[in-house]
Amino acid sequence: MILVMLGTQNNSFKRLLKELDRLKENKIIKEEVIVQAGYTKYESKNLEIFDFIDKNKLEEYQDKADLIITHGGVGSIISSIKNGKKVIAVPRLKEYSEHVNNHQKDIVENFSEQGYIIGINNIKELEKAYKDIKNFKPKKYIPNNSKIIKIVEDFIKLC
Repeated sequence: MILVMLGTQNNSFKRLLKELDRLKENKIIKEEVIVQAGYTKYESKNLEIFDFIDKNKLEEYQDKADLIITHGGVGSIISSIKNGKKVIAVPRLKEYSEHVNNHQKDIVENFSEQGYIIGINNIKELEKAYKDIKNFKPKKYIPNNSKIIKIVEDFIKLC
C-alpha cells in the first residue's frame, strides 16, 4: 500500500495527484493508493482520497504503508522516516501557486542529500523515483537535537 500525505495547510497540490493518477491508470503503480489530501480537491477512480484523516488512523496507514509519497513538509517527512519508511518527497512550488515560496524544495533536497528519502523537483521524475525506490535503502534517521538544545541553553543564560 502507498500512502500519499499532502499535509494540512490550506494549499492545493493537484499536480502530484494528477501524476499519481496517470501512473495508476497506466498500471505503473499497481498497489492500493490512499491519499490524505488536506485542502487539495481532486476526484479519481484510481486513488482512495480523504480530505483529512484522524491522527490515529493516519498513523495506522503510515505503519501499514510500504511507501510514503509526500509533499516537502518537514512533519510528514520526519514522521515517515522515523518509522523506517521509504519516502518519495515532492516539494510544493510557488510557480504553481502551491505555496508562498519554494522552501519545500530546500527541505526535500536536504533530506535527499542525506540519504533519508528520494526527493524530486520535477513531477515527471515521479515514475523513475517510484521504480528506483524498490532498491533504495534509506539511511536510518537519528534526530540531531544538539543545535536546538544549544539555542535554548544560550537563551536561558541571557534571562
